[in-house]
Amino acid sequence: MSAGPATVPPGPETSGSPAASGGAAAPLPSTATVTLVFARLKLSLLRNGLRQSQGRSAAFVASALLALAFGVLGLVLLLALRGHQHIAPVAVSLVALLAVAWAFVPLFVGGSDETLDPGRLVMLPLRPTPLMVSLLVASLIGIGPLFTVLIVTGAALGTARGAAGTAVALLAVPLVLLVCTTLARALAAANARLLTSRKGRDLAVFSGLVIAFGFQGLNLAMSRMTGTGDIGPIQTMADIARLLPPASAIDAVRAAGEGAYGTALLGLATTVAALGLLLWWWQRTLTRLMTSPDSSTLEAAPGRETPGKRRWRGGDPSALLPAGRTGTVMLRTLRYGRRDPKTKLGWVTALGMGLLMPVVFAVQGGASVYHVVWVAGLLGLLMYNQFGQDYSAFWLVAQTITTSRDALVELRARALALGLIAVPFTVVVVVISAASTGSWAELPPALGLALALLGALMGAGALTSARYPYSIPQDNAMKNVAPGQGALAWISLLCGTLAGGAVCAPLIALAVWLGIQHPGWMWTVLPLGMGYGLLLAGLGLRLAAPRVAGRLPEILAAVSRE
Repeated sequence: MSAGPATVPPGPETSGSPAASGGAAAPLPSTATVTLVFARLKLSLLRNGLRQSQGRSAAFVASALLALAFGVLGLVLLLALRGHQHIAPVAVSLVALLAVAWAFVPLFVGGSDETLDPGRLVMLPLRPTPLMVSLLVASLIGIGPLFTVLIVTGAALGTARGAAGTAVALLAVPLVLLVCTTLARALAAANARLLTSRKGRDLAVFSGLVIAFGFQGLNLAMSRMTGTGDIGPIQTMADIARLLPPASAIDAVRAAGEGAYGTALLGLATTVAALGLLLWWWQRTLTRLMTSPDSSTLEAAPGRETPGKRRWRGGDPSALLPAGRTGTVMLRTLRYGRRDPKTKLGWVTALGMGLLMPVVFAVQGGASVYHVVWVAGLLGLLMYNQFGQDYSAFWLVAQTITTSRDALVELRARALALGLIAVPFTVVVVVISAASTGSWAELPPALGLALALLGALMGAGALTSARYPYSIPQDNAMKNVAPGQGALAWISLLCGTLAGGAVCAPLIALAVWLGIQHPGWMWTVLPLGMGYGLLLAGLGLRLAAPRVAGRLPEILAAVSRE
């Protein structure tokens, strides 16, 4: 979309006079009118989104009720802690976490709110100030702002002491809300073009994983604090956050209640200054975004090629894959993992959690090399619902499957693509776990059990992909199962996981028996596990192949469901 002069700053030559415009200029709408239109637009977007399906309506109502319940519960708890000696650090830390959530969460779920993308408004004759006011009001409509108001109100009133503290609290609540919403809008405008590209979606996936790791670390800190009664981590966080807006406004409530009016004024002034800087940055970003051309629409100069293309020419890694259908399917599967957002999210989650789980167990005092079995389990689950990632394009795959042999080659190639990454990753994590714990003697049996479980889940995943396929919605970043197919997904995962664990029971029993009776022979679990895993994977693929070949219409109908 070409950029138009939507938000050119006012000047002498653009004042709207007949001389400047060449005729009688149409009056621009007032700020109140534009704000009312944007508020109605936001409500219409919410209403139309709910009308798309009953599942989406139910999910929205459930999430709204859940947010309201947690918001009210947080408000009540914070008010109940009023007067407690630790309410101030808890309130400051909570508001700081809310600000971080407002900064990042809209970037990940921006597709659900079209008003977050200013590029959609580029052709409207709006100047920056009315547009900013309208977008800010639109951002106050929704579940997130309601939850934020409840929590911030509880944090401010719970911290307040006396008339001065209550008065400052009444100023702090709307100030914190404005800073949070302005921060979200400014960051969304600054990253609008990045997040609409494939690289931006990739960045969102990896950033989401980093945030998930951060929340897991916070969970560990809270667990330790609960067990020991020490609020040291929260106190440390509060000591840092009270210097930064918008948490400084909540600290100003505490200071006013204690009679430190200078500190309270400084806290409020810091938050007000931050709001002003955010508004200034947002205006500059918005003006530049809506008056400059989009580089993604500019045609590259002829005869030029990117360094990446020149570097990979003659050295394409796909040349290392097997020839024929096997190599083609493996390449397609690997490209899905690199390009498709839903598939990539599954890969990133499995790999990230595979690294995180041993660390979590180690921090909690239960470090063991055998915890690496979690890695194999999470990666093996990626074999489930193989055809769902194809979505309606599965009809192209179905056209190439005429016999059970074709189905076997298709499934085997997908399993090989998964094993190409899962097996080396599992080996690396086992070696790292053994090195960190010093349990080198446990490395062979742990790795053997992990590889056996990986093979078992691959075989079970092939069977469940043929028997319980389900659709993965492409238009909803937060939903991985089409409405009405949730039971299929749960049955597929539950039955497949239980079956995979059950068929590995003989090898587990052998490892336990060797560990008790013949510890010196524990190394034999490694080759036995490798062979057993290959056997289970091959058996599952062969059993699933005729079922896939005989159920192609049913599979296509299931994975194409909206």
